[in-house]
Amino acid sequence: MPTALPRDLQTLARLYNVQTSYWDIYGEHRRSPVEGVLHVLKALGAPLERADDVSDALRERLQSLYRCFLDPVVVAWDGKLDDLKLRFAAKDAAQPIRYEVALEGGESRAGACEAMPLGRARAKVIEGIQYGSRLVRIPETLPFGYHRLWLSVGLQTREALLICAPRRAHGSPGEEHRTWGVFLPLYALRSEKSWGAGDFSDLERLLEWTGSLGGKAVGTLPLLAAFLDDGPFDPSPYSPASRLFWNEFYVDVRRIPEFARCPAAQALVGAENHSAEIGALRAAPLVDYRRLMALKRRVVEELCRYLYAEQSERASAFRRFVASHPQAEDYARFRAAVERAKKPWMEWAQPQRDGALEPGDYEEAVKRYHLYAQWVAQEQIQGVAERTAGGGAELYLDFPLGVHRAGYDVWREREAFAAEVSGGAPPDNFFTKGQNWGFPPLHPERLRASGYRHYIAALQHHLQFAGRIRIDHVMGLHRLYWIPPGLEAAEGVYVHYRPEEFYAILSLESHRHRALIIGENLGTVPPYVNAAMARHNIHGMHVGQFAVRTDSQPALQEIPRPTVASLNTHDTPTFAAFWRESDIEDRLELKLLDEAAAAREREKRCLQREALIAFLRSRGKMGDAAPDAQAALQAWLGHLAGEPAELVLVNLEDLWLETRPQNVPGTWNDCPNWRRKARYTFEEFSRMDSVREFLLQLTQQRKQAR
Repeated sequence: MPTALPRDLQTLARLYNVQTSYWDIYGEHRRSPVEGVLHVLKALGAPLERADDVSDALRERLQSLYRCFLDPVVVAWDGKLDDLKLRFAAKDAAQPIRYEVALEGGESRAGACEAMPLGRARAKVIEGIQYGSRLVRIPETLPFGYHRLWLSVGLQTREALLICAPRRAHGSPGEEHRTWGVFLPLYALRSEKSWGAGDFSDLERLLEWTGSLGGKAVGTLPLLAAFLDDGPFDPSPYSPASRLFWNEFYVDVRRIPEFARCPAAQALVGAENHSAEIGALRAAPLVDYRRLMALKRRVVEELCRYLYAEQSERASAFRRFVASHPQAEDYARFRAAVERAKKPWMEWAQPQRDGALEPGDYEEAVKRYHLYAQWVAQEQIQGVAERTAGGGAELYLDFPLGVHRAGYDVWREREAFAAEVSGGAPPDNFFTKGQNWGFPPLHPERLRASGYRHYIAALQHHLQFAGRIRIDHVMGLHRLYWIPPGLEAAEGVYVHYRPEEFYAILSLESHRHRALIIGENLGTVPPYVNAAMARHNIHGMHVGQFAVRTDSQPALQEIPRPTVASLNTHDTPTFAAFWRESDIEDRLELKLLDEAAAAREREKRCLQREALIAFLRSRGKMGDAAPDAQAALQAWLGHLAGEPAELVLVNLEDLWLETRPQNVPGTWNDCPNWRRKARYTFEEFSRMDSVREFLLQLTQQRKQAR
């Protein structure tokens, strides 16, 4: 274990909200290495290169903190700005403090703050200047929104973003509102009409079908823009090219209005070689992203050329979209420049790397394609949301933690990211060496300085169409594990964020969009995370596989109401694999487990299964006969249906006892992650009596549980 850090370095780390040690999942106290802490501090903006610079960096940090008496972001819960702590030079202690608030709607408020006198015990001397703190409040209730606040003390004025938000996020209507929904990745949702992977039309049909059976939500993996051509190529939904734009891979080409009027596009689709290609893509067991995206793109490019040459209301609507979405054009230029350069933006010439793209840096036709593709993708997902609104099933979208390092967001919003490091996780039972996720984490201070502009825009992008949204790795609102280059994942450093500011944004946006916020709080979660989620009405997650005990205590505990309950996730074995232990054999084959570890896993799984059977029998969910997988599945889901959880989410693939996972964490080339299609088409499983009857029964069970 690394030795303890020098005192000055520990103090500097604390002033930058860097945690220099932590308790791991095994109960061991781990210290971060000196070189890791120094690198993280430099990434956060500390003026240092080596340990000898720490004293000067500490002095500069203290000065900057005390000279700026107002933080760049301030939260007013429920419209009241109380007990705002300000830092002043002692000479300004008696000065009156005035405020001005420019409200989001255009009005302004101004007046004198109520202030407590400076306490001598709080005085601190920095470089010969005495500083102290005062608590102030604005004596009026402010409307919810993103406002600008100015505070003036003598001749000094400071500005901040003022987030006025409800303390609790939007909640379900009524205390006894209990629903169910289904989950399936959209790429896996194949149908007889789609071209080898699910599309927005398939998603719409799934929502309508789920709603017709009494379900209220359809969950899927992120639907965000991705790199699906030769360079770079990354189909992972958790490594998007942007969190601000949709993935045109899911566009149903035949539902684009131009298709009915464009002879060239119709000829492409009607050609014999096109039909043969579609047949091959449909027959393949795995989604071929490159091949299918190239096929769709050829057609969409024809439709784009047709629209640009057309004088019509559709062409006018497109121009209005471009005028009202300037960032979409910026994104399209970026994607076109990537294609022309054939290398990531980090390797571009300096002007382009710094965000300045000229017409010669990209092909205009390629820019037009990406702009048009975003328009039609936005139209189609908006149509899905609108056509399924009004009491049916709603979209349950996934908001990923990170973005692709070579993507648009990091290029354009450079200051919002700490590009010098990678996000990850420390060692645990599954990843004994830790995890390096590869994406750059958000930079806490520069994100605040920008008023959380990028985060708010990405969140709004999702919430415009979602009734529920899952915040991936909700612990990241509090702290995130940063891994410096050249160090192992086990040598990372925790960096803390400003969670109350994130929660204020989530709460405000959830009320504005009338959407539920779900935080992915799985794994080893510090108690303060769950406490904050409860305080702000952020729903948690209960995953059955993680909750089954092996001892004499009840195998399952009661699930609280503000929870999404399921048996598994996209990162875990399916129910049948868990029940039959086939996932253990898969992990052994992949060398994720050795023989000794696999034996321990089998023993534990056997005890879990026995405890679960006894528990379900004691609750009247299962008979005395030895249960097969189907009976155990129905009993366990039946138990979840009777719990207070707000939403029970059913993995559709569990209903036909699928054993193959959608993703095996920690594997890349060894497993077909993010590519496996569902065993049955939508038409097949939607007509299966066993599936329909179970979901109809689930509707009744949820009603009876209220």
